Amino acid sequence: MLRTIFVRLLLPIVLAASVVAFVGLPRAEALLSRWFRADVSQSARLVMSSMEDPLTSLIEHGDAERLRAYLARTAHDAHLTAILVCRPDGTTLARTDHTPYNIGCAQSVTGAADADVHVASGPAQISMFNLITTDQRRYRVLLVNDLSFVAHRQTIARRYLLGAAIISAFALATLALGGAWMLLQRWVAILVRDIRERKFLDDGGTPRLSDPILSQVRQVLSQMEASQRLEIDFQENWTPQALQHLVHDYLHSPQMLVVSNREPCAHIRMPDGSIETQLPASGLVTALEPVMRACAGVWVAHGSGSADRDVVDRLDHVRIGADHDAYTLRRVWLTAEEEAGYYYGFANEGLWPLCHLAYVRPAFRESDWMTYCAVNRKFAAAVRRELRTARPVVLIQDYHFAVLPRLLREQTPGATIALFWHIPWPSAETFGVCPWKREMLLHMLSADILGFHTRYHCQNFLDTADRYIECRIDREQMTVTLQGHVCHVAPYPISIEWPPRWLARLPDVQISRAAVRERYGIAADVRLVLGVERWDFTKGILERFLALETLLDRQPQYRGRVSLLQVAAPSRAKLPAYQSLQQATFAEAERINQKFAGESVGAPAERGRAGAERWRPILLIDEHQPPARVFELYRAADFCLVNSLHDGMNLVAKEFVAARDDEDGVLILSTFAGASRELVEALLINPFDIAETAAALERALAMPREERRERMRLMRRTVKQSNVYRWAGRMLMDAARIRQRQQLRARAKRHEPRHDSILPVD
Repeated sequence: MLRTIFVRLLLPIVLAASVVAFVGLPRAEALLSRWFRADVSQSARLVMSSMEDPLTSLIEHGDAERLRAYLARTAHDAHLTAILVCRPDGTTLARTDHTPYNIGCAQSVTGAADADVHVASGPAQISMFNLITTDQRRYRVLLVNDLSFVAHRQTIARRYLLGAAIISAFALATLALGGAWMLLQRWVAILVRDIRERKFLDDGGTPRLSDPILSQVRQVLSQMEASQRLEIDFQENWTPQALQHLVHDYLHSPQMLVVSNREPCAHIRMPDGSIETQLPASGLVTALEPVMRACAGVWVAHGSGSADRDVVDRLDHVRIGADHDAYTLRRVWLTAEEEAGYYYGFANEGLWPLCHLAYVRPAFRESDWMTYCAVNRKFAAAVRRELRTARPVVLIQDYHFAVLPRLLREQTPGATIALFWHIPWPSAETFGVCPWKREMLLHMLSADILGFHTRYHCQNFLDTADRYIECRIDREQMTVTLQGHVCHVAPYPISIEWPPRWLARLPDVQISRAAVRERYGIAADVRLVLGVERWDFTKGILERFLALETLLDRQPQYRGRVSLLQVAAPSRAKLPAYQSLQQATFAEAERINQKFAGESVGAPAERGRAGAERWRPILLIDEHQPPARVFELYRAADFCLVNSLHDGMNLVAKEFVAARDDEDGVLILSTFAGASRELVEALLINPFDIAETAAALERALAMPREERRERMRLMRRTVKQSNVYRWAGRMLMDAARIRQRQQLRARAKRHEPRHDSILPVD
């Protein structure tokens, strides 16, 4: 309504006043100038008419002295500056004293009847008249009139006109506002009446006077509701839409690049020759894809799929997603030698065991380090070719790219670089084992943000930097300043998407339980313990087997009543340590199953029941399971045992909690997994203490339904609130603040006074 009043009433008045001020006043001034000049010309003619006879007589008598005296008396007029009497040849016959130096009789020969000149006192006008004596001699009389009074009168007239225009505009505006106020009161009365009569949400029916207003109110409230919903998402329920809002409104849609070893999707050549797209069940991919889709970013990753080269263009690009939210995947190709030295060698035989308390000796070879650096340079070159701006945001993922931040900083100084370390960071003494510790630290600290899962890992990193390099550390602000560059070290506990997309494809818990038990031959009354891992020495798979064996030894009544279903996806099978682990796992599972072979349910009446004689304590699945199948296992299990010997986070624990929308099940969780900092309602254990793990299994078996429900409800609330979008959002919000501070510092530096030329005084 106010906009309508302004556009329809006040705006015309303002425009009219502007026209008067900028168009009318100059025209009025020009008209006044013409009037004043005409007045001067008329006055000059009257003066000449009164002078004509006396002047003729004086000229004919030749009395020069009396002629000059007469001219002087006549020139006493206030606006008459000078009088000249000129001969026909342009010479002066007589002139008044104080005639301006630039006015003479020469102008009487060529000048017009009225001419403007500029004299010392200001503008002037020369009026020329012919004078003929009785003996027919011709003379010209020049009357010089002062025009400075014209400007003074124009100024006075301008003030009067402008004042009249302002008063008129004010009067019109007052009348318009008065009318508008009365109209507004009428509109408000109608609007309030329609709202009270519940016509507010009615879009149809008979047209009403308030319909335009009601439509605008509905639109504004809808926009406010959407904005408030996004703000709530920011603070409580992080969603992909909240991430998009952050990227657009806080980061102002910069060019976004993600660098990771794992690609967000792989193209696999199937046996029939077709190409299948496989999406990994990765928290990293789930977290970063909404960011990529929000800003149409570029994801740089190692192309490892068997058909990856067949689907890229000449720039090694492939588009991921629909047109409206697609992003670009830039694949980097590695030779077998590069993959062996960079991935299997330095990254997984060196850094992986170094950063985990699994007591596997890390192997450091100079050739692996050189290959690792070379591959990092190859990724830096790929990023450089993708840059379209001087200030991109680059999110580097994991321990595969420890030297990449400095390489990117050297080629793009204005970039905002974040390196997230997905595995633990060891103590300073442990990290000192690495022969290239200084080089790694110097390269990592070129990032703007260094992220870890827990504050403990952040403190370990600060201790490591403090011990091995020269830098300034602020432990309160958790920053490291190296050669003027400030690196922020912060915990960002990673999580999973909420709700997990795979749950939409699964039936309820009871149907999932029945399907899983039928698939693996597990009796309905057997309690199911689930373990889901990659085959890795940090996951505690052997310790898990021993804990189950200890339980069955100590509590024989659970023989035939509890089984462990272990999913162990093959991983890094080329490395000797992983090959040994797989062999030991098979052997240990076979030993325990043989030990309890023939055992059945404790009660004699149950011995003949179907399925009792084929009970096995351990069921080992040694192949990768698709995400939907894994979530089905989560829903079918009674307990999930996560006894990692050391883990950055372990998302299996959070996935199990998210899958249990029936609010049942018990999570047994290692205190050496980062998830234990958040999921404190789980049964926390020391995975190296086999007896403690067995006792936790026994407690879970005896836990009543209400306690299970209460624990699961609290853990689900934690995972919902601290989901994967919050993980990415907090990091990007910190990146936005860093970019703003960098801009402020750069702006202040440009305006700093220079003191280069100031020399000391002796």
